Amino acid sequence: MDAKKQELLHYLEGFITENRKEGFLRVLQNRTKHFTIAMEDIFQLHNTSAVMRSCEVFGIQELNVIEQKFGKRIDTEIAMGAQKWVDVFRYNSVQSCMDEMRAKGYQIIATTPHDESCLLHEFDISKPAALFFGTERDGLSQEVLDQADGFLKIPMVGYTESLNISVSAAIIIQDISTRLRQSAINWQLTEEEILEKRLDWTRKTIKDIEFIERKYLENQD
Repeated sequence: MDAKKQELLHYLEGFITENRKEGFLRVLQNRTKHFTIAMEDIFQLHNTSAVMRSCEVFGIQELNVIEQKFGKRIDTEIAMGAQKWVDVFRYNSVQSCMDEMRAKGYQIIATTPHDESCLLHEFDISKPAALFFGTERDGLSQEVLDQADGFLKIPMVGYTESLNISVSAAIIIQDISTRLRQSAINWQLTEEEILEKRLDWTRKTIKDIEFIERKYLENQD
């Protein structure tokens, strides 16, 4: 690992409590990039924020937001601080997001109640996957459906055909993340990724971090 980053982290951790430091380590041991979530043009702002909160609660480190139609900021009240602990990547188009997901080694999984979708409990968790969620009214775009590597749906036995997007995401994220942690799959963050997040989270916790870090760097010269 990067020795300079480790030294900086050790210095900055002197400005936070031992409980906070231990909390970061504990949470990061349960974080994963094996799965990532992508949301396509979600109109209702609170739904995007609620999905972010589900990612944080169940250990999904990265959330991808496609803002091709609706430019929206994260609703911090709904996210309940989750935006501090989840990495959010924004895309101007569906295609650019899918291209980036494939470049990172993810298969594209479209969540939809239609077609010959795989049922949630039968979904193969062994392969890294980017799970795409669509708009509240229209679902995923044809662009995603045409290029998806697979389809996934939640089993339903009632008259209602679909669930609210944030509810669907929470159910799916909870199921796959729980199964992942119970598996023998190498799903955890790497040591380097954990170091990066410890630095990031420690910086976000310290008041006057820019001044403190500047003084540290000056003393290194």
